[in-house]
Amino acid sequence: MVKGKKKKNKKKGYKKRKFYEFFRVKKKGKEKTIKVTGTERIKVETKKQIEHQNILLRNIFIGLGIFILAILFFFWFVNSLSTFEYEGIEFNIIKEGEVIFYHTSFPMIHEGKDINYNIYLRNDPRKLKDISFEGELNLLEMVVINNTEDFVCGGDGGIAIINFQQILRAFGINMMKDSNATCDSQGRYVFLQIQPGNQTNIEQFGPVCYNLNVNNCEILKVTEKFLVELIVKVSKAS
Repeated sequence: MVKGKKKKNKKKGYKKRKFYEFFRVKKKGKEKTIKVTGTERIKVETKKQIEHQNILLRNIFIGLGIFILAILFFFWFVNSLSTFEYEGIEFNIIKEGEVIFYHTSFPMIHEGKDINYNIYLRNDPRKLKDISFEGELNLLEMVVINNTEDFVCGGDGGIAIINFQQILRAFGINMMKDSNATCDSQGRYVFLQIQPGNQTNIEQFGPVCYNLNVNNCEILKVTEKFLVELIVKVSKAS
């Protein structure tokens, strides 16, 4: 009888690895080290398994990259909704309750210190572009206002004049109201005539004289239009 070869009990995907362990034993009062040799089976990854793991790792990195980009895009999108640029000037949109302000600032010297003066408008400067300004804005150290009506307009008239005065003062321009004042042909001061009109706009009619025409109580819009033109002119000159 021919004896067949004994088959090796080798499981596919595994290989044997020798390992050694050392023990210290005490016998008859003496210690000695015993070395024990053993074998263990360890799993061997196939080429297909390695490729699958590489693909899985690549997909994880791609997914992580997309997630990070999505977060960055989200913050950029949110920030773009609250900030914008108009004529080279950056504005921030600030919401206080139901009131929305359009904020910007410019450097100035106050009491010998350099500070940023904050400006808060009620109207979006981008929309104020729709209000026409016929003429050229010229700056002097004195502005005289004459309004033919009170323009209460639910409180907008008072807000418009106070805000107008504060911002002009920050630019180093003095403002006064004089119901008897008229346009100075010699251009010694800026004259602003606030009056009712068929449409809200600004018209220059003298060297430094302007009609601020108010339609439908839009006194805030027309005064803030003048202020925005002032801010842009100062910004471009600096």
